Amino acid sequence: MSTRAFITGVSGTELTAAEREFIRSERPWGFILFKRNVATPAQVAALVAELRAVAGAADAPVLIDQEGGRVQRLGPPHWPVYPPGAVFSTLYDTDSALGLTAARLSARLIAADLADLGITVDCLPLADVPVPGADAVIGNRAYGTSPDKVAAIARAVTDGLEQGGVLPVLKHIPGHGRATADTHFKLPTVDTARDELERTDFAAFRPLAGLSMAMTAHVVFSAVDPAHPATTSATMIAQVIRGAIGFQGLLMSDDVSMNALAGTIADRTRAIFAAGCDMALHCNGNIEEMREVAGQTPELSGRALERANAALAARKPPQPFDRTAARTELDALIARANTASA
Repeated sequence: MSTRAFITGVSGTELTAAEREFIRSERPWGFILFKRNVATPAQVAALVAELRAVAGAADAPVLIDQEGGRVQRLGPPHWPVYPPGAVFSTLYDTDSALGLTAARLSARLIAADLADLGITVDCLPLADVPVPGADAVIGNRAYGTSPDKVAAIARAVTDGLEQGGVLPVLKHIPGHGRATADTHFKLPTVDTARDELERTDFAAFRPLAGLSMAMTAHVVFSAVDPAHPATTSATMIAQVIRGAIGFQGLLMSDDVSMNALAGTIADRTRAIFAAGCDMALHCNGNIEEMREVAGQTPELSGRALERANAALAARKPPQPFDRTAARTELDALIARANTASA
């Protein structure tokens, strides 16, 4: 069955009648879960199964933002706490191998949690490189301030997810680290020169350009396109994301409903596809907004369909794994990082 080129959230822990009808009629490619959708493991697994059943697609991707730290949709009492990216950075500075091991273990454990529920995609890793004075929205989520270190830790996170049978989504391409505003509320403009962006922000993404999916940044880079954020900039997508960085996988927008984007939800959705994104992402579960997104979303076809199919085909079965031993090892490494940063 054909699908439309968007990923949608839903409003709660169970589907409403309106949501079931929307999914059947509008045929989203995938779904994304948030804390409002989470109560217990059994409930989440049932919701995931129902989303796929209503969509009529057993392999429909179900996404979640499960990073650790401040961004963790699954948490206590049913799921463990995971460290923010800065913990891996601290360990890396002490011993690079330990930092990479901790990053991989954390992602592998997260993947095991997600696989238990039928969730197949995690919006991770980040390759954002923060700078002094930037908004705290990235903050300790980042893996450091050196592009080489950020890329290395992001690769370890990717490996952990993939070993657990979960697909990664690289974010926020081509970089959110310099943003001076939280894009949930306001559009930030970065006025850094192009050559400096190439050496720092963009450089962290280049070693990860082979990943099968990435999410855009709602950030204006005035040296490339002073009028549009990357998400809705044809120049940024063609010249930087597909060009200088070399990413050729499935490119999805960050959330359409974030206030960094201008215009109506329909206007934003049209602009996302006009710029060259393959997939629109809408997160808040507002059914009227969901209908606006669907109304402006094309059938998934052509190169976007090829990229989407390639992304799903990249998911491999989980490798053998001792969850208890991995958690013990990760906890020891976290304790070491905490001692190092004290």
